[in-house]
Amino acid sequence: MSLVISDDVLNSARMSAPELGAEIAAFLYERERLTLAQAARLAGMSRFEFQRFLATHDIPLNLDASDLEQDLKSLRVLSRL
Repeated sequence: MSLVISDDVLNSARMSAPELGAEIAAFLYERERLTLAQAARLAGMSRFEFQRFLATHDIPLNLDASDLEQDLKSLRVLSRL
């Protein structure tokens, strides 16, 4: 599904399409409607870029045990490099 937002709306909001996409993704993530990975994809960012975006907007991470396990696996792989 695609969502079309007119240039008039973007101009009125003083935002670019990628900025609006990131804001929508952050909104949905904050309300726990999307996971971190899903919201990052919607925003067109890597997970780490999206985490930085959330931090600049004072939105805390909603992490669960599976997120922690994934992060620990990533750290183990990185520590071997």
